[in-house]
Amino acid sequence: MPKNSFFCQVLCQKKHNFYAGPSILSQYTLDKCVDAIRDFAGTGLSILEISHRSKEFQAVVDEAEALFKELLDIPEGYKVLFLGGGASTQFYMVPMNLLKTKAAYLDTGTWANKAIKEAKLIGDVEVVGSSKEDNYTYIPKGYKVPTDVDYFHITTNNTIYGTEIREDYDVPVRMVADMSSDIFSRPVDVSKYDLIYGGAQKNIAPAGVTFVIVKEDVLGQVDRVLPTMVNYKTHVDKGSMFNTPPVFPIYAALQTLKWYKELGGVKELQRIDEEKAAYLYDAIDSSKMFVGTVKPEDRSIMNVCFVMKPEYKELEKDFLDFAGTKGIVGIKGHRSVGGYRASLYNALPLESVKVLVDAMKEFEKNH
Repeated sequence: MPKNSFFCQVLCQKKHNFYAGPSILSQYTLDKCVDAIRDFAGTGLSILEISHRSKEFQAVVDEAEALFKELLDIPEGYKVLFLGGGASTQFYMVPMNLLKTKAAYLDTGTWANKAIKEAKLIGDVEVVGSSKEDNYTYIPKGYKVPTDVDYFHITTNNTIYGTEIREDYDVPVRMVADMSSDIFSRPVDVSKYDLIYGGAQKNIAPAGVTFVIVKEDVLGQVDRVLPTMVNYKTHVDKGSMFNTPPVFPIYAALQTLKWYKELGGVKELQRIDEEKAAYLYDAIDSSKMFVGTVKPEDRSIMNVCFVMKPEYKELEKDFLDFAGTKGIVGIKGHRSVGGYRASLYNALPLESVKVLVDAMKEFEKNH
């Protein structure tokens, strides 16, 4: 078919992917995955059909764990696991393995709330702070973490509402964090956490694999009998190979980690991410038509949430349609918030943010 045909023009249009997850992957990762689907590691087999027990795939898991530790500067005494089930499975695996009597949780959004709900099935839960009454427009402050709890749980980035914790708290108890949507966007002092987990489909790989960074001495402390598959020690002892792991997403994760290292590591990713977020927030703050939904001090650099000002509310869908003509996809806000959400994950280039800002300015000028 001729390259200048309408069909090709539509399919070949540059897309700017702002979806919140599954989300954009680097071209590096995509290219390596395509090659491995055809022929993985010279085996003559696809990565989609290779045995997870093969020496070639074992090398993938080993290298992925090593790069996780290198990029995040993970200290000795921690294991990195690659599991199935998504972060939602971790909502109950964490309390099953760590909660003996009582745990403390910070309620900062939908996913934090879901984690609280699951933990309450296992033991007592104290919610030390919540911004729910204000539609999660800020990170709670001024609360105290009790010293009589088994652990304190936080969700560092809240994809639906656009708030983020961009520091490592000092607390008097063990700390657990869901870092599904902002892992590798800043340096993390892993030594302050006993367990970090997250779904990979924001900043690492396609949906299907969940990472868990767990301090080994936190395991085996509860008295309850744990089902084999929800016992972290099962997976630690077998190096994530107790059952068939998500082979393809793990391979994709390895490619992303290699790309991160080539870029210059986590500090460089942080610089790039902060530049992208600042560019978009500056446009929102200077706009006569758009307005942010989150208190500035708690704004996420991963998920930028904004809405039309009340006097322009009737143009909300018109802007979505207009953005679509520019190749912009995935900016519709979550149904619980409305408006718009631009997810600026690590693989999203600054070019895409500039296209979105230009579209906002053009639409505002035309209306």
